[in-house]
Order: sequence, then structure tokens, then C-alpha cells
Amino acid sequence: MTNLYSLAAIRKLEELAFATLSPFELMQRAGQAAFSLLNQQWPQAKSISVLCGGGNNGGDGYVLARLAQVAGLKVKVWQLGEAGKLPEPAKSAHQACLAAGVVIQPFSMQAEISADILVDALLGIGMKGKLRDDYSTAIAKLNACHKPVLALDLPSGLDADTGVASSPTVKASLTLCFIGLKLGLLTGQGVDYAGQIICHDLELPKGLFRKVTPTCKVLDLELCQSLLPKRSRNSHKGDFGRVLVIGGNYGMAGAARLAGEAAARVGAGLVTIATRKEHLTAINTARPELLAYGIDHGAQLEPLLAKANVIAIGPGLGLDAWAKDLWQVVTKTNKPLIIDADGLNLLAQQPMADRNWILTPHPGEAGRLLASSAQAVQADRFRALQQLSQAYGGVVVLKGAGSLIAGAQNSYLCRAGNPGMASAGMGDLLTGMLAGLVAQGLNLVDASCLGVLLHALAGDRVAAKQGERGMLALDLINELPGLIRVC
Repeated sequence: MTNLYSLAAIRKLEELAFATLSPFELMQRAGQAAFSLLNQQWPQAKSISVLCGGGNNGGDGYVLARLAQVAGLKVKVWQLGEAGKLPEPAKSAHQACLAAGVVIQPFSMQAEISADILVDALLGIGMKGKLRDDYSTAIAKLNACHKPVLALDLPSGLDADTGVASSPTVKASLTLCFIGLKLGLLTGQGVDYAGQIICHDLELPKGLFRKVTPTCKVLDLELCQSLLPKRSRNSHKGDFGRVLVIGGNYGMAGAARLAGEAAARVGAGLVTIATRKEHLTAINTARPELLAYGIDHGAQLEPLLAKANVIAIGPGLGLDAWAKDLWQVVTKTNKPLIIDADGLNLLAQQPMADRNWILTPHPGEAGRLLASSAQAVQADRFRALQQLSQAYGGVVVLKGAGSLIAGAQNSYLCRAGNPGMASAGMGDLLTGMLAGLVAQGLNLVDASCLGVLLHALAGDRVAAKQGERGMLALDLINELPGLIRVC
């Protein structure tokens, strides 16, 4: 299982490392790791240009440049800031670079950057506040070269914790992350700037990492396998749970149908949909395995709620009087709830907390739940996740690039998924999947982790077959049984 770290945690790891290792030695390891990776990824490269900033990220770049010079590559370094003001050990790395015969040239607005490979050693995790003009110009020129870019530790201009990108930010082909993976690389805008990500621990002792708490864990199938118990051959549908999906207001029957079918496809034994009576024929015709009931008012939900093991509410629910009536009845039950879409919007109108639910907001819904905005959520997704968890309880799934999950003990991030999944119905699908997994006995955290990962992997399988554009939520349905089989 891979851990993700905040900037503060990385600084703590560095501090612990310096108890037995000099900063200069750590910089040598970083530069050596970067040069080895450059050779491995681009073995045909004959020339490199390294852009070095005025801090220790620049020092890593100077080490790489010296090693490349010794290896016979044509090397040019563009230096930002004054060499005399470099901190140790970057100053020593700069001097060693000069001694090896590397051409180091002060960066200027007129600089013409070109080489087979470009190396971003400008800022790394050292960015503070607004970019200086010379750094903005250097980043813009680097991006304009349209050559492969190796970013050291972090694409310069990207926030290590939030994944928010400055204007401009280095668009890396490959990011070599040092010591531990930074949260900002895998969520928000970070996923668009980091390119391929490789992490090198710089050979720090494993025991050192046990002294620092990671920010969250990255989901993978190894983590999620064995969550679903093996089925007995002497089983019946009642053994695998009963899901009730509530939604499908006028014009939105498809949302409830998608959620219901997703619950069935991940293995729920029996799935019932409570919806507008006008939609019964359409749902029963499209998917006869689902039980559909026409509901005129909240009181009619009572017998359905009594039979259900888990309730999903929100897909296509709407915000009218009918929706609010059903919402009021559902929130009085003690059954586990999966809340999405208009269920979240109704919750935002009457905030309350509960330990027995999973909330699945996208950034817009999260903004409403926090009386804020989608922009504020995206500016610090992890902070928004924690705020939602504290305010509303239960398990929170903050959807988006690098979906985040907050449980009582740990937080998780999903790296899988793709932009093709930014289409109508994907959230309804996830809601049904989560309900189906809870119905089979998974706790809310495990169901969230497994459901989010399988949902994203299904999207990736579809993208591999037909591309991202034009992907529909129903395209993912047929991938679910094959994926659930490996768990």
C-alpha cells in the first residue's frame, strides 16, 4: 500500500533523516536518482538543459547536471538567482558542477532554451506565495519548448499539499518524487501537470517512515481484495442483502435505474427502486430484475424501508415537495444510507450529522454542504474533505480527479479513473455500487474504498477499449462483474 504525505510530513522525514545523514549526501542521492531515471527513460538523449532555482531543488539539478557532464552528454544549466546566495548544500553542488566543466548561464528573459530533455529543478516543494517574474518566465519558456520534461520532486508552480497549479506551472512528462509521494501530485490540478510519477525514497531507513503519519493511503486492488467473503454454494438472494434506491423524479428515471442496476451488478441480492409511478413501465422493461414501486408520498416508503438493509437516496430525486417528503421519512431511519445528488442538496438545506451514512459529493455539492463554493473546495480538496467529515460524520467520498475518502481512522485516495467519466450518470452508478457492497455486509469505509476503486477501474477498462470521449455510464455496467470477481 502506498502512502501519501503532506509537505509538513515530508519536512519531518527530512529532519529525521538528517540525524544520521548530511543534507549534502541526501542531495547527492536525489541527483543520482534523477540522472539514473533520465538515462533509463530517454537513453537516446544527447543533450539536456537544466533549469536550477535558488534553493535546494536547484541543488538537486546541479548534481544531475554534473553527472550528465561526466557521462558525456551535452549539458547546459540555466541559473535563476545569484550563486552566492544559494543555501548549503546547493552551493557546494553548484561549485562541483562548475568544476566538472558544466556551462552555467544566468537565466534572462532572452534565454533560448533547447535540448533533447529539459529538467525542472526550479522550485520543487519550495514554492512560497506568488511566483517571481523570472520564475514565471522560465516556466513559460520551458513549457513552450514542447520537449520532454523531467520535474524533480514536484513540477514547479504546483502546490505540494493542494494540487493547485500557479499560472504558469511546469507541464512535466515525468515527475521524480523524492522521499515520499506528495498529496498534491495525485489530486486536483496536480494530475494534469505531473505526468508519469515515480517515487524514490532516497534509501532512507524503513523505520524512519514509521515515525511519521502519512496524510492518506492510495487505494489498490491488493488493499481491497478479500473484503468480500466467499459465497456459500447453499446461498439465496436474501443472503446478499436488500437495497432500496429512492429517486427518479419526473424526467430522471434513468438515474434511479442506473443506481439500481449497479447495486445488482456488484452482487446485491435484491434491489428495489422507489420512484414516480409514471416510470414503472420504463424501468421494468429496461431491467426486469429490479423491483420498481410507484411512490406518491413518504408514508408509502415505510414497508420498503423496513425490508431494506441499506438505502440509497438522491439519484434523480429532485428538490420539489415530493422529494422533500421522501427525504424527511428516510432521514428518520436507522438503516445505513448512501446519499448523493439531490439528497446532498437537501442535506445542505438542513444540515445534520450521522455516523451511519456515506456522502458522495462532487465539488459543487461539497461547496453547498460547506456553504462555500466548488472553487473553494478545489483550492484545497483534502481540507474540504476533513471539513465535510467533521461537519456531517459517517464516511465522505469527495469525487473528482484523485477522489478522496475520509473514514473515522484513515483517509484514502483513488488514482484510477479518467476524464471520460465526466459524464451524466457516473455518480448514480457509484451510489448504487456502494449500496450493493454495504448490502453484502461490508462496513461503510470498506464499501467506499472498494466501490470507488472498482468504479474508476471500470471507467479505465472502457477507455482502453473505446477511448474516453463519448463514454456513457451504462458502458461501465458490463465491466463490473469481471472486476468484482477478482476481489
